[in-house]
Amino acid sequence: MRNDITRRDAIGLGLSVAAFAATGAAAQTPSNIKAADVAAPSLPIEKGASLRMLRPVRFVQPDEDVFRSNAKRFTDKTGIEVKVDFVGWEDINQQTAVTANSGAGPDIIIGFSDAPHIYVDKLIELSDVAEYLGKRYGGWLFLAEKYGKRAKSNNWIGLPFGATGGPLVYRKSIIQAAGFDKVPDDHAGFLDLCQKLQKAGKPAGFALGNAVGDGNGFASWMLWSFGGSLLDVDGNLTINSKETVEALKYVKQLYPMFIAGTTSWNDVSNNRAYSSEEISLTANGISLYFSLKNDTATAKIAEDTEHQFLPKGVAKSSPMGGLTLNAMVFKHSPYPNAAKAFLQFMMEKEQYDPWLIANSGYWAQPLANYAESAVWSGDPKLRIFKDTMSNRYWDGYQGPISTATGAIRADYVLVQMFASVATDAATPEQAAAEAERRAKRYFRR
Repeated sequence: MRNDITRRDAIGLGLSVAAFAATGAAAQTPSNIKAADVAAPSLPIEKGASLRMLRPVRFVQPDEDVFRSNAKRFTDKTGIEVKVDFVGWEDINQQTAVTANSGAGPDIIIGFSDAPHIYVDKLIELSDVAEYLGKRYGGWLFLAEKYGKRAKSNNWIGLPFGATGGPLVYRKSIIQAAGFDKVPDDHAGFLDLCQKLQKAGKPAGFALGNAVGDGNGFASWMLWSFGGSLLDVDGNLTINSKETVEALKYVKQLYPMFIAGTTSWNDVSNNRAYSSEEISLTANGISLYFSLKNDTATAKIAEDTEHQFLPKGVAKSSPMGGLTLNAMVFKHSPYPNAAKAFLQFMMEKEQYDPWLIANSGYWAQPLANYAESAVWSGDPKLRIFKDTMSNRYWDGYQGPISTATGAIRADYVLVQMFASVATDAATPEQAAAEAERRAKRYFRR
């Protein structure tokens, strides 16, 4: 899902990267984003405070430039030094675990989705900041509340910065040549399309490897589209079900239609395969489209590229979640108020909207008012990502998010369940039972 893109991506939106990097692009903030007059929480800053933050690596350079610029503005305003380190997607979980278990390291980590729920006992509560921001900017969207609040409570343990969706990405001309106006929304039609693409030498490709975004995204989509889920609404394990078995049988049929090697794919593999025209259909965030659009060698591929919501199958709506950037502050930090003040500052309109524009909407907003950002009024191919955090599916669906559900996702239980059937290492029934066995271990802890 991630793809490294140059500064030309921001230029593709008609924006000045130099202005972003130098000033945080405050002048780019549109006046149509209204902020309610709400009193900010009292956060007395600790004497001698300094902060260290860890977050996933940027997908476009302006994301990092503006994030660092905003951090510097906070330092200039408060005198609090902030060091921001960017680390690889595959490394963020490991470094968060080390920090949590050792009780030392960064004050703030922006992890993925349910990470705060894994380490909830190691974190300080962020309710005062979250409630202020929600009241000021029109309320938190569905996934933000799901991932931000501790299950069955109103206590915020994470502060979501945004989420990236992974809808279908496909070559319109190739889909049409196969006899389809768009990608079918049903399982039989989708399989038929993939069979025709494979026969034409332009196959589909979806990650079945341990990929943070793409692998988990594909496995969850398949499970949900057959009516399956990890848990029921009361939190009971339901992964070993007839719906799961049907999803596994389907992927066993679908997998031979994919380009070879997808069981070892990481989060950049499908980007490379699509860009090199080895595949014509995948699922991805905004990054793939903008990398194509802003490279003269691939601009024609971008022009021929369309996005579409993931096929529903038997679901009532497209079964798509959102890989969420979720900030947490650790109890070992000697400067918790400074940390909360920094997070609040970064999500205020003057900082947040320029950052949202800089990352081209890749990390779609968690607060309702930011839907008015100028980033969504440009390229129409971008708009499908606008409401990512309003999606009604989440990791651990349909149950409460917990330490166990977070650990199951981090351990790629669902991904490996599907991969084992796709590669004939297990039958669908065996794979569902093994996933249940692995999941039970986390709920017993």
